[in-house]
Amino acid sequence: MAGTETIAASDLGGLAPNPDWANLPIFDRTGWRRMAFGDLAESIGERAEPKDAQEDIYVGLEHLDSQCLHIRRWGKGSDVTGTKLRFRKGDIIFGRRRAYQRKLAVAEFDGICSAHALVVRAKPKIVLPEFLPFLMMSDRFMNRAVEISVGSLSPTINWTTLKLETFDLPPLDQQRRIAEILWAVDEALSANQVLRNAVEEAMETTAKDFVFPFGYTPTARELDSRYAGSYVTRRAEELYDVASGNGEPWTSEDGEVLFFKVNDFNLNADELFLQKGGTLFDTESNAKIRVFPPRTVVFPKRGASIFLNKVGVTRRPVALDPNLMGLLPKEDVIRSEYLYWLIKLTQIGRIADTTSLPQLNHKHLIPLVFPVPNLKVQDELLTRVQALRSAESVCQAHSADFRSLNQCFLNAIIAP
Repeated sequence: MAGTETIAASDLGGLAPNPDWANLPIFDRTGWRRMAFGDLAESIGERAEPKDAQEDIYVGLEHLDSQCLHIRRWGKGSDVTGTKLRFRKGDIIFGRRRAYQRKLAVAEFDGICSAHALVVRAKPKIVLPEFLPFLMMSDRFMNRAVEISVGSLSPTINWTTLKLETFDLPPLDQQRRIAEILWAVDEALSANQVLRNAVEEAMETTAKDFVFPFGYTPTARELDSRYAGSYVTRRAEELYDVASGNGEPWTSEDGEVLFFKVNDFNLNADELFLQKGGTLFDTESNAKIRVFPPRTVVFPKRGASIFLNKVGVTRRPVALDPNLMGLLPKEDVIRSEYLYWLIKLTQIGRIADTTSLPQLNHKHLIPLVFPVPNLKVQDELLTRVQALRSAESVCQAHSADFRSLNQCFLNAIIAP
């Protein structure tokens, strides 16, 4: 079973205080040496068979987040097959396949990882283990990693090539000061992520308390007396019309309309995000384009994407891929944002037909019934959720600022 815990800020940044800290240079490159990567770090090739590591933590490339030094989720050795690599606490796990994804993390525990990763360990007499991950996260390192990758479909780095690449390395004292600053920023980023996770959890909990106040799981059944008062049990077909794509198109000055594909869902976080992104679509050469009006609730209806539980609400007329389903809320009964939460919290992919290609049709929704409050109660929920969503946006902006600060500082020191 995959782990989902969020690791607290790493204690790797707890470097011993240096009484001469303020006098250590940062940008002065006097004393720097150009060295082959293999002279300052080594690739650990210790093999591990899953049958001998059933209870070990397993870290695949799918568990690594781009440009994040922390491992926040994982699986177990019993989940996988094939030979893996063993890593130790303090080692760096670097995704050598598709290096452009910038997946690199510092292990805070022992375990096994994908053979499509490199397990890199610092040679501490030459490079501090606290500094090496930032050297590898720099644009200078990552750009070279992409350039030396081989293969077209899944470009991969070979250690025999990477170890010959040269990089400029500061003296150990200077490495220490640089690492102190960068780990301090990373600690602030981690603390902000913890706050963001708490806000997201509060938002979903608030929505659940309103949408399913009785722990209700929608199934076809008669009216339930528990929903007396503000709530009325309604069949799904009472809440919306299935959108057919006949709205007036919103076009840009050059006659193009915003077009959304299933991937636009897969690449975005769970949010009401359909006010941006997508592809500009030429309406003149595609006269049969299906355009959906604002306030349409949209989610994937075909393929594995239906299990990702991604839902959106259109903010203006948009064209939609045929693999997306659109629901037009009946505005005298339900707000579009409330219908968004209803669909999302129901995890609509669970009722999909999986006999062959996973797919959802209107027929799957017809048997469902939901407890729906009056519009006043719906508006109360949406006001509370919007306040939390605003807080989440602030956290997201702070995360972007911290990452930008780290990368700018790092690239100014380790010039491309």
